Amino acid sequence: MTGTDKRRALVTGGNRGIGRAIAEGLIEAGLDVTIGVRDVTGSRAVADEIGAGVVACDLAGPDDALPDASAFDVLVNNAGVLFDAPILSPEARFDEVMAVMLRGPYLLIRRAVPGMTARGYGRVVNLSSDWGSFSEGLDGPGAYGVAKAALNALTMAASREAGPGVKINAMCPGWVRTRMGGAAAARSPAEGAETALWLATLPEDGPTGGFFRDRAPLGW
Repeated sequence: MTGTDKRRALVTGGNRGIGRAIAEGLIEAGLDVTIGVRDVTGSRAVADEIGAGVVACDLAGPDDALPDASAFDVLVNNAGVLFDAPILSPEARFDEVMAVMLRGPYLLIRRAVPGMTARGYGRVVNLSSDWGSFSEGLDGPGAYGVAKAALNALTMAASREAGPGVKINAMCPGWVRTRMGGAAAARSPAEGAETALWLATLPEDGPTGGFFRDRAPLGW
């Protein structure tokens, strides 16, 4: 695809880490990519460097702090937060965690899917984690695992309502060397992004309503 025929993609948190690697991979695949960030001014240099657009996207803010996603063909809900505090403590910042990793993605999906359905094509990728998997012990600290488990549930429910040609999936990137994952993590951001890039560019016969790691199904 070239010119006006390019698919358009929105990647939240696309200014660094896994999100940036996803944005770069989608650009390499020929998509017109916009990164959604809280700080547009501070992220413009990154956007220019990788050849992406940039739009304000505060997932923890009011509804009008989220972009209009109706024109995007691909939505990657990547942005996340992690507070290592007991879930029943105020330091867990439960409302903020759920806003960033559940409510914000839900609103963006709700805004994006009608346009995708009308055009007969759409790919939604939700960055989840095995820390939000019941089958793997729901080991995420604080509210993190709860939010990811809820995001997985949203993935399955939304995929049932998406129109023909629209695929909605979740994925676990593994333990990745990012600001959240730390320097000791086993995977590079590019390695963490690989399954997301696969899901974001699935062919028409690809899966929907699934949860994947390394392109293989992962237990809910």
